[in-house]
Amino acid sequence: MARRGNRDPRLAQRHAQSLNHQQQTPPSNQPMEASRVALDMGWGDLILAHTFDGPGDVAHALLDEPAGRRNLAIYVRDPHVILAQNPQQLFLDPSHTFRLWLAHYRTPGQRNRGYIIRRLRTLEDAQAINRIYASHGMVPIDEGMAWKQRASRTMIYAIAEDLATGRVVGTATGVDHVEACGDPEGGSSLWCLAVDPDATLPGLGQSLVRFLAEHYQARGRVFMDLSVMHDNKQAIALYEKLGFVRVPVFTVKTKNAINEPLYTEPAEDDSGLNVYAAIITNEARRRGIRVEILDAEAGYFKLTLGGRAITCRESLSALTSAIAMSRCADKRVTRRILHRAGLNVPAQRLADGSKADVEFLRQHGSVVVKPADGEQGTGISVDIRDTRGLRTAIRNAAKHDENVLIEQFCPGDDLRIIVIGYKVVAAAVRRPPVITGDGVTPVRTLIEKLSRRREAATDGEAHIPLDKETERCVKLAGHTMDGVLPEGETLAVRKTANLHTGGTLQDVTPILHPRLVQAAVSAARALEIPVTGLDFLVPAASDPDYVIIEANERPGLANHEPQPTAQRFIDFLFPRSAVA
Repeated sequence: MARRGNRDPRLAQRHAQSLNHQQQTPPSNQPMEASRVALDMGWGDLILAHTFDGPGDVAHALLDEPAGRRNLAIYVRDPHVILAQNPQQLFLDPSHTFRLWLAHYRTPGQRNRGYIIRRLRTLEDAQAINRIYASHGMVPIDEGMAWKQRASRTMIYAIAEDLATGRVVGTATGVDHVEACGDPEGGSSLWCLAVDPDATLPGLGQSLVRFLAEHYQARGRVFMDLSVMHDNKQAIALYEKLGFVRVPVFTVKTKNAINEPLYTEPAEDDSGLNVYAAIITNEARRRGIRVEILDAEAGYFKLTLGGRAITCRESLSALTSAIAMSRCADKRVTRRILHRAGLNVPAQRLADGSKADVEFLRQHGSVVVKPADGEQGTGISVDIRDTRGLRTAIRNAAKHDENVLIEQFCPGDDLRIIVIGYKVVAAAVRRPPVITGDGVTPVRTLIEKLSRRREAATDGEAHIPLDKETERCVKLAGHTMDGVLPEGETLAVRKTANLHTGGTLQDVTPILHPRLVQAAVSAARALEIPVTGLDFLVPAASDPDYVIIEANERPGLANHEPQPTAQRFIDFLFPRSAVA
């Protein structure tokens, strides 16, 4: 870590000059109090290139990068000269730098609702930051180092805490350039802004940015910079809304496995792959396995290594038999096989429009209605309690399959267990999309905002439909789509926890009860399917009680971080490629 610099008397003068600053420029060549400043950020070194003697020194600092880390150099004066030092290993980062002139910044009148922004205090806070980083595929920080820096004046880890749950739901890191190197420009910067994709509270990212802006404004800093990918339109729109302007400041990074997507273009036929196929093809390429895209839109590809070639559709491979696939596709058959295997399953009947349908509802009090052959949560209605709702739900399900099932509603957590090669590799509790009221915003708007966040977090795979099922769930909770949800009150806007309709995943693999592990493996063996996603309803992941409601022959392997689902899938297909 660089030594602390003293306050420079020129800061006040430059602060005043910035009021009328018309042309935004990179830092000047004025001397710094500290030289060769490379700050250990926990994920790699932040190299302040304008403190180094020359391009060769900057290149050397970049290349002095341990495995698994991600160094970057910002404020490079001559990026082309730095790249020329080692063009095979260095590249110009395709990001823009945005600057907020703090003399112009004004604190907004509204307050945060339902959460607070504060500094990192505990080791658990650092662990929560890594949880959020993992959900975005970001390089983790050294948790112990971050905790030791909790009182640092050079670096600040800001976090957003949900007041209702105590859960950390957002983070951003700030760097004070004056403390780091005696910067005569009076600068500061923001890094690693990330919000928990499962967070329900609106405005978290904006509040984290404002927290750091106000922190550095109070210290008398002149500006706050940040770097954002050139195609991240949503983030750029937020920064411009807050008053950031683009400045000609460049960043150089090293060509490593982490940065590879930034300096290489995907194969032309990869562009249409969804996240569930891409996570597999990317892992295959990392191992030197040849990937041939057969139909990007439908997710078909062929993997070849040596004399072995396997065709896949996302996680469904040629190693899954047609018989196993058909057993999972028909939920009636799935239930019968699992029941005969001695596994717990809910009561079920095939809807026929007779009085027996209504009698089944009365017998169980609440039911689930779904197509016999369906996926991704389409046509499913959950927690149906009256005859009118039952008939409506049957009509909706019949739009997706002529055979409609009525199933006993079993309360509990929706648990997805991924089995690969008859071994449990991941388990996650799936929760329905939940909004949190702020006492001002209509329910419909809160749903739309949450839907946009879920889409961004899942590469467009998750979306909360504003359909009759969503309206039914909102009405069932005593609200209307155009009504205002009281501040702090939460509302589940769907009954199903399917990812495609806005649901979220929370990894519970480490606490999964051994009986649930055994049941998942037994179910996969009974169905004779080597790769499957089994849907359980449980009181808790650590509890032995369960019912199995479905088996998916093509489970999504994305969004199960930190579990290595794609790695285990490729291990299963190509055992000799497995990395010890």
